[in-house]
Amino acid sequence: MRAPATAPFTVPPDNGQRVPVRSALVQPLDGLIRRLLKSVFGRSPLSFVLADGSVLLESAVPPVATVVIRDRRTILRLLLDPDMAMGEAYSDGAAQVEGDLVAALEAAYAAVGARSAWYWQLAPTARHTVRLSFRNARRHYDLGNDFYRLWLDEQLVYTCAYFPSPQAGLEEAQLAKMELLCRKLRLRPGEEVVEVGCGWGALALYMARHYGVKVRAYNVSHEQICHARKRARNEGLTGRVEFFESDYRDAQGPADVFVSIGMLEHVGRENYPALGAVIDRCLPRGRGRGLLHFIGRDRPRPLSAWIRRRIFPGAYAPTLSEVFSGALEPARLSVVDVENLRLHYARTLARWRERYEAAYDEVAARFGARFARTWRFYLAGSEAGFRSGSLQLFQVSFARTGDNDLGWTRADLYRETAPGHGRL
Repeated sequence: MRAPATAPFTVPPDNGQRVPVRSALVQPLDGLIRRLLKSVFGRSPLSFVLADGSVLLESAVPPVATVVIRDRRTILRLLLDPDMAMGEAYSDGAAQVEGDLVAALEAAYAAVGARSAWYWQLAPTARHTVRLSFRNARRHYDLGNDFYRLWLDEQLVYTCAYFPSPQAGLEEAQLAKMELLCRKLRLRPGEEVVEVGCGWGALALYMARHYGVKVRAYNVSHEQICHARKRARNEGLTGRVEFFESDYRDAQGPADVFVSIGMLEHVGRENYPALGAVIDRCLPRGRGRGLLHFIGRDRPRPLSAWIRRRIFPGAYAPTLSEVFSGALEPARLSVVDVENLRLHYARTLARWRERYEAAYDEVAARFGARFARTWRFYLAGSEAGFRSGSLQLFQVSFARTGDNDLGWTRADLYRETAPGHGRL
């Protein structure tokens, strides 16, 4: 018996039984579709059926899910352009997944990945101007704080959490992430910190409150900056944290520390030298340190065309070598530590997705069914990407070349007590 569908889908006839269609017109087409499906998904744990009852592909192994397609035109689009068509079909209601959506997407990515490499190189790139950065932020981050409150943690932290244990809750894990970042940055009271891409301000306020530093934080999202400024006022931290509704290229020093959490994905490869120049301008020569936290790849390739069109316009997940050679090396900065938190991001997305599903009906009522399905697919697909290793989450610590003020071991990163909230 198949698991319940993850989204409403009407399957004719009225009695709910799938009746195979055997007209002379569709038999040759179905034969072609079956051959194409088998060539791509023949080894995957997925079955494919049409809503009219036609079985197109039965999984040769115990299936993780059954993909139900509304019509033959949709299945042909999926075969011709899976990178774009999978998300579009799910969002439009032309496809549903009966079973585990994340596992289904993992299987689909594994099957399609090697076969779609030829058109990755054709993916268009956009120049990431300041104007475009503001426009892209409005399309994603300015959807409204109330929307993000439905499924993020209490402080609206929209980046990978750090789970001290698999049982940790989302709030605890986001606090642990901020604490870990502060330890990696080796913050000291009275130091000056520049943060670019500050989101709703949680990390900037955490650094000021628990480590006694002063922070200048920059962000292009109007909604996020307004929320961050209000929090600073309410928590009595306006004298220690200043929020600028401004692009990262406007950041000014001098500062002892430079940090960017979840912004590098929106910079664009062509602007990595510009980011390096900003870091170079902010940190004094001979000293200074920082950290970049970003979604990355093991090898260069664009993000999904669907993600770039519907979720993150202009986004790109770089490899470590692209960041090192493009931003850090030209600015005479030394990489001192790299950590990959890929599985922590998969767990973060699972927690977000649980909360999103609990609020799904409210999202659909406020934004429409297509929007609700789009964001469900985005969260599930992102979790699948990190679970499968298609996506990575890098934390890169760096310092001025020749700066010897470094931690001797990593022991201090994982000590039992934390200034912010106790146990890490």
